[in-house]
Amino acid sequence: METLEALNRSLFLAINATPATPHWLIETALVVANDLILMVPLALVLMWLSGDERKRALALRVGVVALVTLGVNQAIAFAWPHPRPFVIGLGHTFFEHAPDSSFPSDHGTVCSVFVLTLLLGGMVRAGLLALVAGVAIAWARVFLGVHFPFDMIGAFVVSCLVYAVITPVWNAYGVAFTQFAVTLYRSLLAVPIRQGWLRP
Repeated sequence: METLEALNRSLFLAINATPATPHWLIETALVVANDLILMVPLALVLMWLSGDERKRALALRVGVVALVTLGVNQAIAFAWPHPRPFVIGLGHTFFEHAPDSSFPSDHGTVCSVFVLTLLLGGMVRAGLLALVAGVAIAWARVFLGVHFPFDMIGAFVVSCLVYAVITPVWNAYGVAFTQFAVTLYRSLLAVPIRQGWLRP
């Protein structure tokens, strides 16, 4: 464990920015680290509004797996709290962040679940684009000093495990859950759907 932690810190220091890093690179990384994650909820909304049954099912699956995985993250953080780099005075930090447990990364988790669901659901092109964005987010959050590299790797591993556990449950109940969600959507938004503003 000590060897892994030493490797984790060494990788962090190799990636982490310094006061000598160009200002434009820091500003770009801040946007990537904090704002690019918004692509996930936006993409899920667009997938749902497309009216395509398969895309709607995938969007719901992303939401379900992400929520469960984030819950698992909380349990891991409670059982094994891991300090962020700035808490132990390591490297340089370029934006304020709560000093909570760093492992696994919630940003990394949401991106991993999104990428996995798209790729395994047949949306390969979108999944590959999401993968590039996810890697950029992971890099930026380490680069700016709020995460260790292993926080991101851990997020991916946990996401894969939870996805695998949930898969048989989704296979059994996913269609019924999607139909229920579509029925609820059509009921709550009946007026804009009738007006043609939204797809049924």
